Amino acid sequence: MATSLNVNDPSLISLVNKLQDVFTTVGVQNPIDLPQIVVVGSQSSGKSSVLENIVGRDFLPRGAGIVTRRPLILQLINRPPSKPQANGVGSEKLEGTTDNEANVDEYGEFLHIPGQKFYDFNKIREEIVRETEAKVGRNAGISPAPINLRIYSPNVLTLTLVDLPGLTKVPVGDQPKDIERQIRDMVLKYISKPNAIILAVTAANQDLANSDGLKLAREVDPEGQRTIGVLTKVDLMDEGTDVVDILAGRIIPLRLGYVPVVNRGQRDIENKRPISYALEHEKNFFESHKAYRNKASYCGTPYLARKLNLILMMHIKQTLPDIKARISSSLQKYTTELAQLGDSMLGNSANIVLNIITEFSNEYRTVLEGNNQELSSTELSGGARISFVFHELYSNGIKAVDPFDQVKDIDIRTILYNSSGSSPALFVGTTAFEVIVKQQIKRLEEPSLKCVSLVYDELVRILGQLLNKQLFRRYPMLKEKFHNVVIQFFKKSMEPTNKLVKDLVAMEACYINTGHPDFLNGHRAMAIVNERINAGKPTQVDPKTGKPLPPRANSPSLDSPSDANSGFFGSFFASKNKKKMAAMEPPPPTLKASGTLSERENIEVEVIKLLINSYFNIVKRTMIDMVPKAIMYTLVQHSKDEMQRELLENMYRNAELDDLLKESDYTIRRRKECQQMVESLTRASEIVSQVQ
Repeated sequence: MATSLNVNDPSLISLVNKLQDVFTTVGVQNPIDLPQIVVVGSQSSGKSSVLENIVGRDFLPRGAGIVTRRPLILQLINRPPSKPQANGVGSEKLEGTTDNEANVDEYGEFLHIPGQKFYDFNKIREEIVRETEAKVGRNAGISPAPINLRIYSPNVLTLTLVDLPGLTKVPVGDQPKDIERQIRDMVLKYISKPNAIILAVTAANQDLANSDGLKLAREVDPEGQRTIGVLTKVDLMDEGTDVVDILAGRIIPLRLGYVPVVNRGQRDIENKRPISYALEHEKNFFESHKAYRNKASYCGTPYLARKLNLILMMHIKQTLPDIKARISSSLQKYTTELAQLGDSMLGNSANIVLNIITEFSNEYRTVLEGNNQELSSTELSGGARISFVFHELYSNGIKAVDPFDQVKDIDIRTILYNSSGSSPALFVGTTAFEVIVKQQIKRLEEPSLKCVSLVYDELVRILGQLLNKQLFRRYPMLKEKFHNVVIQFFKKSMEPTNKLVKDLVAMEACYINTGHPDFLNGHRAMAIVNERINAGKPTQVDPKTGKPLPPRANSPSLDSPSDANSGFFGSFFASKNKKKMAAMEPPPPTLKASGTLSERENIEVEVIKLLINSYFNIVKRTMIDMVPKAIMYTLVQHSKDEMQRELLENMYRNAELDDLLKESDYTIRRRKECQQMVESLTRASEIVSQVQ
């Protein structure tokens, strides 16, 4: 049984290291923001020397340009020595050994080479170079893929540090042109995480305001709440200058403060001066310098290591409840997704396809009927959208058809004359009425067919929604087959639907039922027109008797001058002189209406218009009622009733079933990712559950 850890136990850092390893081992991106110390600074700031001093060993690649080209996740683990020796950073090595000679107490392990221990730290450097070049080649390119190195030693304090490429300004040699942006983006990705402690390394012999590391840190941590400053090259400052004001927080204050350190110089490195010498030199420098000797215990690498250990442990302690909650929620999320993706082998192909067809058909009916459990509160869906097409789009579209936006009064007069033949009509001709009303009824065919098309589009929309579910994303060939079969089924159903709608219009145009109870008959129409005309005329009286004259007495006589230019042919003869009129020239090839309507023609046209309007409204009401019924019967209801049969007939064929159930590359890859993530999160959950 695992031993429980207390939140004040230094092993908390080891616990976070285990969590880091869990996700790196299986090769998935860590979904949990783990506490870690991220080291940032420019290429010349001395980052590598600081890390080597903390470890007490030479192990990092050195050279010109960008040396660190991949993030190095450095896990330092304190282990008791196998032989008695001094503990703490900078302890002397066993007699007769140098920095890079084998020591059974100190060794490194790489996560990408599990089980292999590196006792020679020169080999660690070579492996970092080899693994870097394996990923990014020998040029100066960089990669965000991290290298995980774990160092066990009695001379280190347990820490997790992330070393990143040094910030640079100008591309050099083979470096990419956008190398500055690449490095900046990589650094920001790590330090933007709220659980990251930023270790900003700055050379003390330069203006602090120009520190690249501090500038970048302030972008994500403007208040300096999680940034600790490290001042290198303190021994190289001009005589009479020091960093006391910086340490006191009077220049750029940081809540975690600053720690000054002294590293080996380039000549010391070239002369292979051991780090033990550098740490002794650092200690003597601070103890003897007049500006630092009173606070020497707060300066140097050993103090920095202890401070980082304490900061990291306290930070882990504060964030542990949130880490537990995130692991739990992420585990639930990926477990749910894995369940949706299903197992790679579900069983008999025929049974699987049969179940999918049945489920799809039931869902299709449910969506149309409005009984689905996933009803939206923000938008119309399924059958409700079809209802909108019928009762809003189609109904208003039909109502908007005006018979008189195409047929003008002058056109009605022409039809009246044509329908009466060679003898002028004594009464308003019913033939003209029927001709015009039939023409207008045929105009209703286009919006009615448009309604069929709109409903078809809604059915296709429902199909798309059903095929967008996880199950069909899993089987792309099955999804494509479903789509093709159902679309062809819809198209096949469209033919009888369109025919029925056309027939409805043709039926209305074929027989004009003037006996319809809602129809305004001719006598009533004539009475309405006369009332309108008389209402607009002043009443004339007989000067002898004083009684009102009958309306007919008010009408112009046959010989009145006004009659000469009115009527159908009025303007045709108006331009002729009497001589030409007497000559009786033959009529022109085309005779069109001209002149203004006479009073009688006006009355006839108004009567016809009233009759057309009355009957056309009856037809429109009929179409608004019948066309949706026709569409529902031959398209919507038919598809509901016959969907399952159609799918079975076209898909349930043994020769194709196995092919249809071939999973997509995405499903296979995603299932593997989810399995790895569930495995990692389950292990992570077990790890954090050890903490009480």
